[in-house]
Amino acid sequence: MLAGCSVGPKYNRAAVATPPGYKEMAGGNDQWKVASPDDGVLKGKWWELFGDPPLNKLEEMVSVSNQNVKQAEAQFREARALVALNRAGYFPTIGTSPSITNSHASVTGRSATTSTFSLPFSASWEPDLWGRVRLSVENATASAQASAADLENVRLSMQSTLAVDYFNLLGLDMQTALLKDTLDAYDKALQLTINRFNGGVASKADVAQARTQLETTRAEMTDLGVSRAQFEHAIAVLTGQPPASLTLAPGKIDGPPPPIPAGLPSQLLERRPDIAAAERQMAAANAEIGLARAAYYPTLTLSASAGLQAGNIVDFFSWPARFWSVGPSLSQTLFDFGRRRAQLQQSEAAYDATVAGYRQTTLSGFQEVEDNLAALRILAQEADQLDVAVKAAEESLRLEIDRYKGGTDSYLNVITTQTIALGDERSAVQLLSRRMVAAVQLISALGGGWNASTLPGPADLKSAAGAKPAPTN
Repeated sequence: MLAGCSVGPKYNRAAVATPPGYKEMAGGNDQWKVASPDDGVLKGKWWELFGDPPLNKLEEMVSVSNQNVKQAEAQFREARALVALNRAGYFPTIGTSPSITNSHASVTGRSATTSTFSLPFSASWEPDLWGRVRLSVENATASAQASAADLENVRLSMQSTLAVDYFNLLGLDMQTALLKDTLDAYDKALQLTINRFNGGVASKADVAQARTQLETTRAEMTDLGVSRAQFEHAIAVLTGQPPASLTLAPGKIDGPPPPIPAGLPSQLLERRPDIAAAERQMAAANAEIGLARAAYYPTLTLSASAGLQAGNIVDFFSWPARFWSVGPSLSQTLFDFGRRRAQLQQSEAAYDATVAGYRQTTLSGFQEVEDNLAALRILAQEADQLDVAVKAAEESLRLEIDRYKGGTDSYLNVITTQTIALGDERSAVQLLSRRMVAAVQLISALGGGWNASTLPGPADLKSAAGAKPAPTN
């Protein structure tokens, strides 16, 4: 009967326009796959798709040691405690205030000292006639679920940021290795030019050009150390360590990114924690409207008190020392000059804002998936084209060196061809890094291995009150 008196609006998730499929998946591509029903989404430790043991080890440390994740986890525990706080409104408040009072009074020259022993108990309860408590619990529950989704969003963000930094670092290692090999070739070219100069075949300008190219390339390799050190420091902080505590051995990226199961756009609504958080914020705002409406209705409070009171300790336990009182009270605001109406309008406007935020978050999610699907598709095509260019540049360099040795071409042409070849090779390495980064960003845009079904329900929030959640992936 009391539930029928509830004044809160029924919550319905706002509708969003969901396309039947991703535009960038049309025609297919080897960088993603149309998954069968049993593997349509990423699950669990998504980074294991890359088959990189050092990356796996680093990612495991994020959930345990990353300070941003710890902060979000503490905020979730705070929101969960508010659920228990509001749920307590369903029950009466019981208290006691025992006291012993000694007083001395003087009247017309006579004085007397009296003692009063009191042991009262009181109880008060506000029946949830209009759903105030229920709505406050719904609001706190939805807010706690939003906080849980925020926690998973922070975790996913930190994990994906670490993977992006890691692959950028490996890309720099590969560029460094390439430049080392190039320096060896340039050093041999310099020695060849010096020998030709000593033999009167080459000019002193050729020697100067060869030495300039060698030292310029050496400086470029040294400069890569700045970015590598910064990526290594960033990875250390993401894993909860001081930068001085982490040293990563040089490595390389093994092959192109693996195929990624993209699933369907409709699945994105359940797979991205930021979308889940926005939806739960919408539910919390809906409950706020009900609370604002409930302010128009009276408040009924049932109160009772009983206990013992006497002037001395002997009479304290006698039957006449008892006292009690019980009765209801009703309170109703008659005039507030528009305060409640303004609060209701504020709640309705706040709800509309959360609806718009939810829809915008969803649209942004679709955009991020499409952006990275497009990036993987286009970068794969560019990689094929650049591979052809690298092979052509290497062949051109071989022919140019032979012409120079044969005395039919100048060293300037050799330097020009070497610069083109090195540029193409570095571009190929940088492109591989970009493809790996795009793969990580696509996985992040798809929600990683998370699913909205893992959000704690009302029963979970009730039973887990006061408990600290274990880290999840």
